[in-house]
Amino acid sequence: MIKVLMPYLMLMLAVIFGTASNSFANSADGFTKLIPSILSSVTIILCMLCLSHAMRSLPVGITYASFAGICIVGTTLVGVIKFSQVPTIQTMIGLTIIVFGVFITNFFSSKIN
Repeated sequence: MIKVLMPYLMLMLAVIFGTASNSFANSADGFTKLIPSILSSVTIILCMLCLSHAMRSLPVGITYASFAGICIVGTTLVGVIKFSQVPTIQTMIGLTIIVFGVFITNFFSSKIN
């Protein structure tokens, strides 16, 4: 059971590290601030490490599409919470389409395999 869930755990960790890296990159102010720059670099390396482990078992295209879509939504939520960046209605519509795209991609990919 754990062997089956491990790729999905790695994918979720990749999303968490990727979202954190984006947040730190924003705080790094063009990589002019040392600590956020280091944190952004370390978390993106951890993100790619976890993503590559997930891709050992999951299809590359599906894995990356899921990663990117969830990371975009996660980064937007961090922007709202941490940086007080209020998304427009167009942004909300776009994010909704991304979420549906990730769902459809994953739903239909499991039916093919």
